[in-house]
Amino acid sequence: MKTITASAIETNQFLFSGEQWVRERFAVEVEGCRRRRARAETALIVVIDADNLLVQERLAQLDRKLDEAQADRVRPDAEQIARLVPKRNIETWILCLNDVSVDEETDYKRTRNEWTTLISSGIETLYDWTRPNAQLPASSVSSLQLGVAELKRLDFRGL
Repeated sequence: MKTITASAIETNQFLFSGEQWVRERFAVEVEGCRRRRARAETALIVVIDADNLLVQERLAQLDRKLDEAQADRVRPDAEQIARLVPKRNIETWILCLNDVSVDEETDYKRTRNEWTTLISSGIETLYDWTRPNAQLPASSVSSLQLGVAELKRLDFRGL
């Protein structure tokens, strides 16, 4: 059995929004991942809500953060860095992964109380959807389809 270790990064402490915090930390974490990758098998999975933006607009913001830090942009074909961008927010994905009909414009954050249960079952579905040759249901939202493709691109064998 293989173990994958997830490292926590400095916490937000709710000083500002989660998406802003991810944007502000993005270049630091990418560069840290690249340095560590020289010594050990390493992957970075970044999750940031699109909120009211398009997924591509949020990805462009992350690219600009790398440009500002004078760091290379993420090279999906050569790096173990996945950028997952739920459109509108992560709750949309959680519900979709639990076979709930959703759209990517509605804010579902305050629509449920059982998020912990939904997250657990959603993780199992996400795992299933990222297996080789898995077919996503037509009901899956487009940003989740992109996210699944990003995760499938990662190679967890060496981690």
